[in-house]
Amino acid sequence: MREDFNYIGKNIYVDTACQSLRPKTVIDALNEYYTKFNSCGERVKYPWGVKTEQKVDETRTKVLKYLKLSTKDYFVSFTLNTTYGINLLLNQIDASKFSRVITSDIEHNSPFLSTMTFAEKNDLPREVITRDDTGTFPLEIDFDRALVVVNCVSNIDGRKLSNLNDLVKRVHKEHGIIIVDAAQAMAHNVDVLRKVQADAICFSAHKMYAPSLGVMVVRKDLLSKINTTFIGGGMVDDVNKNDFTPSYDNPDKFYTKFESGLQAWGEIIALGRAIDWLEKVPKKAKTKFNSYCKQLFDFMKKQPKIHLINSTPSPVISFYVEGIDSHLFGAALADEGIMVRTGYFCVHYYLDHVKKYPPLIRISLGLHNNQADIDKIIKVLKKAL
Repeated sequence: MREDFNYIGKNIYVDTACQSLRPKTVIDALNEYYTKFNSCGERVKYPWGVKTEQKVDETRTKVLKYLKLSTKDYFVSFTLNTTYGINLLLNQIDASKFSRVITSDIEHNSPFLSTMTFAEKNDLPREVITRDDTGTFPLEIDFDRALVVVNCVSNIDGRKLSNLNDLVKRVHKEHGIIIVDAAQAMAHNVDVLRKVQADAICFSAHKMYAPSLGVMVVRKDLLSKINTTFIGGGMVDDVNKNDFTPSYDNPDKFYTKFESGLQAWGEIIALGRAIDWLEKVPKKAKTKFNSYCKQLFDFMKKQPKIHLINSTPSPVISFYVEGIDSHLFGAALADEGIMVRTGYFCVHYYLDHVKKYPPLIRISLGLHNNQADIDKIIKVLKKAL
């Protein structure tokens, strides 16, 4: 896949869990919008705007098709990022419908902090559930009228919520709802999400080879629990002095419920191109990608000075080196042209306060990486150790 990222030269970028690089076809799609039909969607009748509206609608359809979800049951809205999407839901959801809030210990700050503030604001009990190294979620707890917000793939070590489908069914059986943080799943682990009937799925396009953008996939029946307070242009059909006619009363425009103001039209269109690209990644390339993950995992596992957080190979590998500050180590890797992430990766509670790890180093691979990258990373790590 390297030819799709030929602009990176000899640099070794392994911070894909933060944001992925963009293949040339996605960059071209963004440039085409800005240079050939730069216009507003849903507001104009001239040809450029009609084309923008058409391509944005195509992206909405592609998102649902990629997740194998029905347009009869779901709609797609666009936001800034995963964090924004989760907060947009929790700040407008009717808290009276719930008896408790449930999240897990390995959550990114996006679900962790938003569930904390939601519970405090609405005087609801909040439970932080422990998930083991497999990433599964215990189903023996009380989900009665629970609001559950969890990730389906961890940004620490890629552990998957492999029983997500069972969790969703259990939560729904007990009259609760579940919002899924899918930020780390959409690029390399989308299978864990496909056909899963969650109430909402939030993710970031910029972690799946697309421009910076947030996406919300929402069940239509969740709207009955939303009290709209975040509102503006693009969400109404008519306005009088003291009232208005909302666009989102129209089933064909449910997505406007979460789309106030002008949208990032070019980025949305380029997301559609990124999904096309991901769907066409050859099986051989995926096999090689998985082999790169295993090579790094196997190497690190054998090094006595490397404390590996992962229990299995993954595109996301976190570790620390005994006796060496991770931030200094990350800077040293940067001097060798290897770009990694250091710190706690917005999972402060679990990594710092539960596990009491020192700051970590995270290597997160992308489809742009090749065997030469892996060989150099291993060579440099051997030299450092």
